[in-house]
Amino acid sequence: MAPSAISVEQNDVANLPLKMNGSNGHVEDVQMMESKDKTQFVLASFRCLIADLCQQFSMGHPGSAMGMAAIGVSLWKYVMKYSPKNADYFNRDRFVLSNGHACLFQYTFLHLVGYKNMTFEQLSSYHSDRWDSYTPGHPEIEHEGIEVTTGPLGQGLANAVGLAMATKHLGAVYNKPGFEMVNNMTWCTIGDACLQEGVGMEAIQLAGHWRLDNLCIIYDNNQITCDGSVDICMMEDVNMKMRASGFEVLEIEDGNYDVESIVRALVAARANKEKPTFINIKTTIGVGSKNENKAAVHGAPLGNEDVASIKKTYGMDENKVLEVSQEVYDFFREAVPRGEKLEQEWNDQLSKYSKEHPDLAVEFKKRMKGEMLDDWTKYIPKKEDLPTAPTPSRKSAGAMCNPIAEKVGNFMVGTADLTPSVNMAWKGKVDFQNPDLRTACGINGDYTGRYIHWGIREHAMASVSNGMAAFQKGCIIPVTSSFFMFYIYAAPGVRMGALQSLQVIHIATHDSIGTGEDGPTHQPIELAALYRAMPNFLYIRPCDDEEAAGAFMAAVGAKDTPSMISVARQDTEQYPQYSSREGVQKGGYVFIDEKDADVMLIGVGAEMAFAVGTAKVLKEKHGVKARVISMPCQRLFEQQPIEYRREVLQTRSKAPRVVIEAYSVNGWERYADAGFSMHSFGHSLPRPYVYGRFNFDNDKIAAKIKPLLDEVKRDGVEILRGEFRDLNTDYVRDVFHSAFGASHVAGATHTAS
Repeated sequence: MAPSAISVEQNDVANLPLKMNGSNGHVEDVQMMESKDKTQFVLASFRCLIADLCQQFSMGHPGSAMGMAAIGVSLWKYVMKYSPKNADYFNRDRFVLSNGHACLFQYTFLHLVGYKNMTFEQLSSYHSDRWDSYTPGHPEIEHEGIEVTTGPLGQGLANAVGLAMATKHLGAVYNKPGFEMVNNMTWCTIGDACLQEGVGMEAIQLAGHWRLDNLCIIYDNNQITCDGSVDICMMEDVNMKMRASGFEVLEIEDGNYDVESIVRALVAARANKEKPTFINIKTTIGVGSKNENKAAVHGAPLGNEDVASIKKTYGMDENKVLEVSQEVYDFFREAVPRGEKLEQEWNDQLSKYSKEHPDLAVEFKKRMKGEMLDDWTKYIPKKEDLPTAPTPSRKSAGAMCNPIAEKVGNFMVGTADLTPSVNMAWKGKVDFQNPDLRTACGINGDYTGRYIHWGIREHAMASVSNGMAAFQKGCIIPVTSSFFMFYIYAAPGVRMGALQSLQVIHIATHDSIGTGEDGPTHQPIELAALYRAMPNFLYIRPCDDEEAAGAFMAAVGAKDTPSMISVARQDTEQYPQYSSREGVQKGGYVFIDEKDADVMLIGVGAEMAFAVGTAKVLKEKHGVKARVISMPCQRLFEQQPIEYRREVLQTRSKAPRVVIEAYSVNGWERYADAGFSMHSFGHSLPRPYVYGRFNFDNDKIAAKIKPLLDEVKRDGVEILRGEFRDLNTDYVRDVFHSAFGASHVAGATHTAS
């Protein structure tokens, strides 16, 4: 059937062709499928096992796993290409369980088809107290056979789009006539909730726009969520929405038992070479349970009585618990030799490819290993080549990133509709794009492209990038970019990248109140505290070009850690005599030394100018000696030896430490005794005035620090320890006055007294 003919309504699935690569043991025609009786026995055994696994420790999510049994048999028995003996086989099909609460579905099939780590003992440890269990409550990437960590609904769907993007890009770069080295499918199961999450819709739009025909979304349509039936909150026509988003839509009426129809639809999805496929499969949550089709079976064990009833319904011995018959194992037994044959054929093809295209093969093998295609460090500008005049640090970030992205093919860089602002586009870039698209503005591309237009979809940008990074660690290093404030939209995706140890680099521009006239909606105050607190994440805020160089060196070198490089819109001073890329890679260092200093000033990012300026005012007007410390990354600093940290912060000295940063001060208490920071949202003023509105002025800061030093001189620095001082509180009352009027403030004061 020609691709253009694959247009299937709900009653036409039986007419789809049932043919695949028979040489690899995959279904070729209906005669290759097992008998219906045997298939129904396997489905019954699977559902009883799920019920038992949830009941043994009285916790778990049985409903969706039971309802999706026929989907799983269709995928793992007949359609997916994988090798149980080598979970890392490069050209394997990728499977993503976006409805991650149904994890027992995936774990059980991994066991049945023979993944070595998923022993029956491990499978039986689901929700046990074993800390070394391979069956966590949602799939986690570090376990064999799991491509990405899923759980927060919609994230897996976005990851699947990223995995499919990676296939399209690598195939476009390395495939040659007669050599389809990268042509795997990505299969993604979703539930009703994934279609409701915003990130899911963002990802769907992108997949349809890019025409990712190697992506198949399998909708477990049981119409139940935690609160009840889906119609209490959603009445849309899902099929119409998916068609409008650029998907081929197939529909299966009996998703509980009709394996043959599901297989036909999956085969059609692989054959479709025009657009991604959405298969709407109607299932019954908790099928076989007394409470089937009810929310009660979603996230709770079924109870001993119901489990016994399920076994009786399916003709099983209700007295036998956690039993898998040899007949069920035999049903899946060909998965191992089939996978070994598939892998051997691909390896043979790689050998021939290496002879026909030796240079390309060398590069491809590096990608397979997650190695860089070139020495990226040589593209970082040398210190002597950096500007000395004030420069926007967003431009500094571009000066570091763009040469690397241009020359090193591992990098795929994109932005959420802010190309003119974020400085991440290099001359001669090619966009990642559907090659048949012809845009009205003339910006086109193809799948070899490495510059990504995400549109205004920050959440999907982060989450889809995680999928690209997960395809093979190091093979693709995604770089995202947007205004820092908009990374609050992306935060769930950024967090999932950190949880999975995926190397994604995020460039957050416009990172201060110095953003100016865009106002408080665009001026981040509290966001840095979130990203500094996030485990396994590097939030790096450089002050100038030299520190930006160090930030990129740290981020690109962090193979198992995502990073965010936070840079300013406005001009920032250059400090060639003080700043150090090596210092940045240690997280913090002495910026301006001063022997026997009276105070330590910690400067960060765009506000380093105030630390340097305040030190000068303190010396010239108050006779106070200040040592200036730069601390662009708290987490890198914490990784340094304690001796180094003590030396930088002079923790044994009698001099207090004051941090100067126009953010919420939260998190600095462990390093400083006092802070000159922000306690409100920002203000819409031109850039030259907005800092002054909030008392960020060298003289004003010095005037607040001097009395603190007098107090310390009189009573000792111990009075500050455990009593963090906020030095920039005067403007808060002014803001309150401005917002509510003097009468309101007076009334509030009177009431308080």
